[in-house]
Amino acid sequence: MDANKHQVKKALVSVSDKTGILDFCKELNNLNIDIYSTGGTAKLLKENNIPVKSVSELTNFPEILDGRVKTLHPAVHAGLLADLGKMEHIEQLDKHGLSSIDLLVVNLYPFEETLNNENATHEELIENIDIGGPTMLRSAAKNYKWTLPVINHERYSEVINLLKSNNCTIPVNYRAKLAGEVFQFTAYYDSLIAEYLNKYNQVEIPGKFTIPYKKEFDLRYGENPHQKAALLGNFTKIFEKLHGKELSFNNIIDINAASQLILEFDEPTVAIFKHTNPCGVGSDSDINEAWKKAFATDSVSPFGGIVVVNRKIDLTFATMIHDIFLEVIIAPDYTSEALEVLTKKKDRRLIRIDFETLKDSVTHDIRSVAGGLLIQTSDNELIDKNAMKVVTEKNPSPYEMKALMFAWKVSKHVKSNAIVYTNDSATLAIGAGQMSRVDSSRIAVEKAKSMGIDLKGSVVASDAFFPFSDGLIQAIEAGATAVIQPGGSVRDSEVINAANENSIAMIFTNMRHFRH
Repeated sequence: MDANKHQVKKALVSVSDKTGILDFCKELNNLNIDIYSTGGTAKLLKENNIPVKSVSELTNFPEILDGRVKTLHPAVHAGLLADLGKMEHIEQLDKHGLSSIDLLVVNLYPFEETLNNENATHEELIENIDIGGPTMLRSAAKNYKWTLPVINHERYSEVINLLKSNNCTIPVNYRAKLAGEVFQFTAYYDSLIAEYLNKYNQVEIPGKFTIPYKKEFDLRYGENPHQKAALLGNFTKIFEKLHGKELSFNNIIDINAASQLILEFDEPTVAIFKHTNPCGVGSDSDINEAWKKAFATDSVSPFGGIVVVNRKIDLTFATMIHDIFLEVIIAPDYTSEALEVLTKKKDRRLIRIDFETLKDSVTHDIRSVAGGLLIQTSDNELIDKNAMKVVTEKNPSPYEMKALMFAWKVSKHVKSNAIVYTNDSATLAIGAGQMSRVDSSRIAVEKAKSMGIDLKGSVVASDAFFPFSDGLIQAIEAGATAVIQPGGSVRDSEVINAANENSIAMIFTNMRHFRH
């Protein structure tokens, strides 16, 4: 038998999401296709005068266990799995009084929707794990040449049009396409359940790892124009674009980096980012003054960059930044007057950020490597106060302590090797991403000089230990009076001695924040 000429005569329909199902089944009925159904779907079809038979008529067995068992039966799965190209399969169906099921229309219990309901209980989530639906779909998808599997209501009109135009047959290549959709969806569905149960059981990195993400939208291109790209997940639930061009791959990377840094601060704070690195961070009781501090660190690099703010943007703030070429502005909200100003530039992206959702959104850091993925838990900690200690003869003053903590927050989000000079509320110079820590420090000092910033009385944060005393001495010569670093070098004693000889304070955090 030619699968391309196999007519659809019997359909099994069982859907949780009833979108479009009535019109679809009316068309099936008009094509003289017998419809079998379960529970609520059968009830809905009957109420709308669409002829339907109960699945129990196929199985000669009632639905039991609160509906947990209704389609898990040989009569159903033999009909779904029978290879009609094999005579022995046809003979076995006849022997047992069974027949093929040519069309399966199923979607699943709403586990994902239940998961997104913050009030859902564990018991409700478990009850919304579909068993019979995925089992039927997998059977039909495996046997797609003879049983057409339909999981997406957006396919209903396509299926009807093909049936009408092809004498109730469906081309095999289309059947294979829908089979692929089924396995893609059931894999996604199962991965959602696995991720939930891993969290429930506090399993941080399981032995087999799946990523339950749906595509939000395609991007024009990736990091470079010749690369294809798409955004997957729930990014737009956290970051709402209010205005401007579509977000690019690089925009999204920068938005993510900027938002992670701003989470470190409770006080009004502004951070300016370029290529995932902060080029200025400022805090103040007045968010407008915080902007001035951040911008003063480096008034050149912000052009074409990203600004993130943890307070509502008002007219004063909008007016200050309006004439600067900024790719993206991120804030928890904007006044109507601010929006009126900022939307005058049609290409500038304005993003509203949901900080509460953001805080719980990142649990793992995943990166692709040749042949696989690297996965780690997210770097959500800042410091372990019990492990942190002063290692020098001199203790930091209260002012220096406040400044050191400010510098440490920023250094955590600077690409390694990272050296950050600050006062107690603003960055003064940032050296990022160099192969040597001394080079990072040198670049930071040079940038400060080019901006007319005096580093005398500043503090310094290093994201990892000073391997030699030369980096520390360079910071001291630049004017730093206190240093915060993880410690852990085999030459720690040499570095500590250099700090003591120069009468500066130094703190070891015993926590490193590399950012590759």
